[in-house]
Amino acid sequence: MKKQSTRSNSLKLLLAIVTLLLTTIQLKAQQLKPTASGLAPANGIKVYYEVYGKGKPIILLHGAFMTIEGNWSQLIPELAKTRKVIAIEMQGHGHTPYSDRKFTNLNLAKDVAGVLDYLKVDSADFAGYSMGGSVAYQFAILYPKRVNKLVIISSTYKSTGWVPEIADAFKSFKPELFDNSPMKTAYDAVAPDKTKWSKFIAQMIIFAGEPFDMGDANIAKIKAPVLIIAGDNDGLDKVELGKTYKLLGGGVSADMQPMPKSQLAIVPSQSHVGLMMQSSTILAYMNSFLK
Repeated sequence: MKKQSTRSNSLKLLLAIVTLLLTTIQLKAQQLKPTASGLAPANGIKVYYEVYGKGKPIILLHGAFMTIEGNWSQLIPELAKTRKVIAIEMQGHGHTPYSDRKFTNLNLAKDVAGVLDYLKVDSADFAGYSMGGSVAYQFAILYPKRVNKLVIISSTYKSTGWVPEIADAFKSFKPELFDNSPMKTAYDAVAPDKTKWSKFIAQMIIFAGEPFDMGDANIAKIKAPVLIIAGDNDGLDKVELGKTYKLLGGGVSADMQPMPKSQLAIVPSQSHVGLMMQSSTILAYMNSFLK
């Protein structure tokens, strides 16, 4: 019975991701065309990027199994009105070629650094959703001087930051769950080598099931202001999230001491995927924090 329940949770999570992809694909016409795009040599592989708008740079890092369009299509047009938006597709995702290289947050963070070097961007603001948020944390630890402000959306720097049900769902993922899915359709639409689909999915399932922890001490050393945006029921352990905010200088009585530079926003009645669909809410928080 327990195995059936775990598999059911896995399927529900998968269907939620599929719903998000379907919604954003249908809204494709609203997305701007990039002013520049291409493949940047980075950390031994080539990484796809898109650039929109002008102004202070902000780097967008998508969630697992997703693409720039699938994750950010509703936010890019608004952010690009005042900012130079640089969106990146990580190893094996979207237009970025599949690589047999081990899929880790550390490697992905180094890839992001390589793209910034290629585009001659010394420092920037960063926003990451889910897996992209974990990569953003890792980047801030590795390259503290390159991060001006950091926006973390429904993400954590350690696998125990998720409630146990999430870890159980990841463990029950099977490659066949992804066959004939909208995710595969999106992959086939842009992937440079469609024959790598099975290898990509197998690689991602291994990655999702591996524990990780970037260290409380490393998070406490982040000097850049951090905005954490989470859904009240997005799968993050809110006790651990409170501890994270504490490490970043938050959780104080601001009537008795200065307001901390970092911020925490809990959006009510939102799941992990549902939160990313609240583009106007996320944009309002980001604009207020980043200006």
